[in-house]
Amino acid sequence: MKRLSLVVMLSALLVPTLAAAQSVFNGTWKIDMSKVDFPKKPDEFLLQNGLYTCKTCVPPYTIDADGKDHAVKGHPYYDTVAIKVVNDHTIDETDKKDGHVVATSTSTVDGDILHFSFSDSSNTNGGAAVTGRGQASRVAKGPAGSNAISGSWRTTGIQGLSENATTFAYKVSGEEITMVAPTGQTYTAKLGGPDAPMSGDPGVTSVSVKMLGKDTLQETDKRNGKVIGVFTMTVAENGKTAKGHFDDKLQNRSSAFVATKQ
Repeated sequence: MKRLSLVVMLSALLVPTLAAAQSVFNGTWKIDMSKVDFPKKPDEFLLQNGLYTCKTCVPPYTIDADGKDHAVKGHPYYDTVAIKVVNDHTIDETDKKDGHVVATSTSTVDGDILHFSFSDSSNTNGGAAVTGRGQASRVAKGPAGSNAISGSWRTTGIQGLSENATTFAYKVSGEEITMVAPTGQTYTAKLGGPDAPMSGDPGVTSVSVKMLGKDTLQETDKRNGKVIGVFTMTVAENGKTAKGHFDDKLQNRSSAFVATKQ
């Protein structure tokens, strides 16, 4: 999100003052899953003639849907994918990294609703997997003769998401801010300063953090120097709730949520 040049200039000039004010971010925050605005841009899949294509994966890939592991390139969290066709409306997916299972999911179509459940340890650094279940609504159908999973789907809800995926913590010390997540991601960055390394996340190599006023923090995520996402968080005047917005530059989609201080 672009800000007026005057605001940006003042932010740079007042770093020491803003760093002190940024204490409103200190503490552990928990995302309220009932107040999440999921991306409007849908996911798109095609399962036909024994081939499965994830069209909106970055990068997209096409593999045989034979239940066997198939190599995919360019994905930092997994390097093989296996798609097992259970029937004409259900598939199982298994993702691996270096031969180890890092994620599993089951997707079942019921009319124009896609029900899915998942377990994902691709970014948990050996800790407990992120688990949950959810639904997506059909935006467009797949071609005639394709599996019911084919088409475009927009996520409309996720329930039972494990707590390790919904909490994170900040600590401000002087002009530095430290972020820690239960799944093992962490960084310490200077406010308004240069990129700092991200630890524990194979898909994000560095971050930069700055203040946009006294109650808004903006984090820019990079992978090997390329911006892949921008996260903005604004704390309410009461200091107990905050609104977050994530702009996914890789998939050209955005999401928003409300978090409460624990």
